[in-house]
Amino acid sequence: MTPRAPALDTLRALAITLVFAYHYRIFVSGEPSLGWTSVVGWVGVDLFFVLSGYLIGNQLFAALRRGEPLSLKTFYARRALRTWPAFWVVLAAYFLFPSVMGGRPPPPLWSFLTFTQNFGLQPGTAFSHAWSLCIEEQFYLVLPLVVLAARRFGTHRSQAWLLLAGLVAIGITARALLWARHGLEATGQMNGYYPHIYYATLCRFDEFLPGVAVALLKNFHPTVWRRVQARGQTLLAVSLVATAGMLYGVHNHHFVDGQGYGFFMTVFGYSLMAMAFALLLMAALSPSSWLHRAHVPGAATLALWSYSIYLTHKAVGFIVKGQAASFELSPTSMLLVTVVLSVAVGGALYRLVERPFMALRQQHFPLR
Repeated sequence: MTPRAPALDTLRALAITLVFAYHYRIFVSGEPSLGWTSVVGWVGVDLFFVLSGYLIGNQLFAALRRGEPLSLKTFYARRALRTWPAFWVVLAAYFLFPSVMGGRPPPPLWSFLTFTQNFGLQPGTAFSHAWSLCIEEQFYLVLPLVVLAARRFGTHRSQAWLLLAGLVAIGITARALLWARHGLEATGQMNGYYPHIYYATLCRFDEFLPGVAVALLKNFHPTVWRRVQARGQTLLAVSLVATAGMLYGVHNHHFVDGQGYGFFMTVFGYSLMAMAFALLLMAALSPSSWLHRAHVPGAATLALWSYSIYLTHKAVGFIVKGQAASFELSPTSMLLVTVVLSVAVGGALYRLVERPFMALRQQHFPLR
């Protein structure tokens, strides 16, 4: 098994904490119970995207650099055994017990099974947060094919950087064009913002690319990588400033009451937020940075269970909210119960489903 990196666990734990804070406000309390994180917490998904871009990109690029063959069968089997079993269990619960899990029927089953549920998705549907899993699975499908094509045609590393830049430009351009139609209240079509921009693959795929860029730099620019890694504390300071600046923009300018969704934060903000997180990722990978050396209590466990927590926390919040009046829970008690149950249910799903299938994956499709 690949050893875990404490710094990456810290970032995973941060990501799931941010997502929980946002969803708790949206689906449970209706107010910013966890302060500013309740407003900007949706960027936790962006952090997950960056981490996925790096981890998968690093796996593929390391094999490419060493001249090892890339087996699509092994790659796809490993990804399926890692993400599908827990997803299927939660998906079955949503369809078997819709009134318990979310109070309304989810979108068609085929859209989940084909990981196309995010296409034209309307906000507020049951298991709507699976949209990000759909984009991740689409990313897992495409990236190894691109790497194989690059190996087949002898792509130079400079061409790889140009491709990444071009793809980011496509994402920015798509958001600019769609914002003109769905971004402002004056256009009368603002309800289309989430289906056509926020949930859309074309408008969110570029957030994986900064993570891929970090993996590309690490594997094919070793001299530059060593120089960057030697300045971990400086990199950490720059990444924190960049992240704080983007969070300020998200908090104050992503949506403006009476106007709509901000142009800059819609068109450029998603990409810039992912780039800020990529800098934070690079700091986490640098042995000379405080972030790399820090061991946050509980972060490793939270990171390990983060996928299962992500899958189940929304339903847990819905159930707790429905029972709050019966048990006379105060707002603080309701929050505490939701946190504890979300972690407990996520941990149980990890132990009962995720871990056995990961062991099966290691047995039949070991990572060399």
